Amino acid sequence: MNKTEFINQYLNASNHSIAQMATDPLYTNSIIKIADQCVKRLQSGNKLLFIGNGGSAADCQHMAGEYVSRFLFDRDGLPAVALTTDSSILTAIGNDYGYQKLFSRQVQALGVAGDLLFAYSTSGNSENILNAVEIARKMNICVVGMTGMKAGKLDDLCDFLIRTPSSQTPQIQEGHLVVGHAICALVEEQFFNNSEDK
Repeated sequence: MNKTEFINQYLNASNHSIAQMATDPLYTNSIIKIADQCVKRLQSGNKLLFIGNGGSAADCQHMAGEYVSRFLFDRDGLPAVALTTDSSILTAIGNDYGYQKLFSRQVQALGVAGDLLFAYSTSGNSENILNAVEIARKMNICVVGMTGMKAGKLDDLCDFLIRTPSSQTPQIQEGHLVVGHAICALVEEQFFNNSEDK
């Protein structure tokens, strides 16, 4: 396989996953329901929390930035926190309690009832994500799971679930980014422009 064929194959795989989501009404309905929950909780004075490992940790930081700063137009910031970015907190928890408690400790300390947690796990089985989701459920924090097509333990622990239709980590994460942007765009539109199209 030459370089052009390699790149085309990669891009086609990514396009296939996104196209499947774009043509499946279940994905559209899930995005709308999640955006509605975000708006409801933000209007009540609650916040959005994001957790994930590796590339998903970067996605969390990216998405929190879209809410706090701006996305499609200038407006007031919305409260969103990526629990993946404070090196002092991360290393303290990792050192004192172990990596499996990396996010559960932060959710317990910073989360409050009514918040909404985006939990990213391409496998659906990351222990530190599952532990945080368990704590969130006990605290009455709504959980949105972001995962892939293979069933994982995360599937049954979430209030809402986005499953990119791929078993390949890059395509799963690309799907998460597209869906995350779609949710943010709809939240921004509804929160600030009072859109009637829900």
